[in-house]
Amino acid sequence: MNSGPNKLDRAALEAMLPALRPKLHRYTSRMAGSVIDGEDIVQDTVLKALGALDGPVTVEKPENWLFRIAHNTAQDFLRRRSREMSRIGEADMITIEDPSGRADSRHIAALGLRTFMHLSIARRSAVILIDVLGLSVHEACEVTGATLAATKAALHRGREQLRLLAAEPEEVVELKLDPDEEQRLRRYVDLFNARDFDAVRDMIAEDIRVDVVNRTRLDGKARASNYFGNYSRATDWALSPGFVNGRPAIISRNPVSQEVTGFMLLEWRDGKVVGIRDFRYAPYCLVDAEVREV
Repeated sequence: MNSGPNKLDRAALEAMLPALRPKLHRYTSRMAGSVIDGEDIVQDTVLKALGALDGPVTVEKPENWLFRIAHNTAQDFLRRRSREMSRIGEADMITIEDPSGRADSRHIAALGLRTFMHLSIARRSAVILIDVLGLSVHEACEVTGATLAATKAALHRGREQLRLLAAEPEEVVELKLDPDEEQRLRRYVDLFNARDFDAVRDMIAEDIRVDVVNRTRLDGKARASNYFGNYSRATDWALSPGFVNGRPAIISRNPVSQEVTGFMLLEWRDGKVVGIRDFRYAPYCLVDAEVREV
């Protein structure tokens, strides 16, 4: 992961991001327990990094520096979520060199995102950085700011905890849409699949925000028309309602292979779509996503 001394500016960072973004997302999605929240953290990380480069900053190891920002941003996100959960009366979200560690790393990398949420933040971070992303213990220390002894202890205890969790039967949660939400979602999907984009446009608000993740953002109904126009010319999609990491979503599949190729999240206000997040151009978000259809 280490890069040698390097003069990093905005152009250099933007050139690095296409290759680094999937790796950053793999870390942040496991820290947050959701590919969707993970992408939010990646976006915040990129904005913070670009902002920092506008000021006096010397970056000797660009990748380590970027992961340090991602780590701190993930911690901020988890603290906010913990406070929000406390306010609604739920429990706070606090409840990884080991001789057998390398034998476990392949198994640990394949564990579901929610499994990592049983670990404390320190253990979760150490396991992900070392066993999932392949950093050395010393590189993990640079990212988190923890001491070598603390990182080794967190790694060892996190691995042990994951072994125990892996032996437990997985809890299967039945997911259901609210009837009104399901009706809205199915109507949007049916019109989209019928390529009746005039009717789809009737369902969106004038101040709609469209975020085509990892590609572009469009504000307002007029600019959103370009988004629907692009879909009208493509033939590699078929939509269905479902869930991604437990959130109501629209699943996109290749109509020939039936392979899941992306997903969309909709935000509603007064029966109108006011927000669309489309992950069509962020395939790395699918790698760890738990996708279920209604």
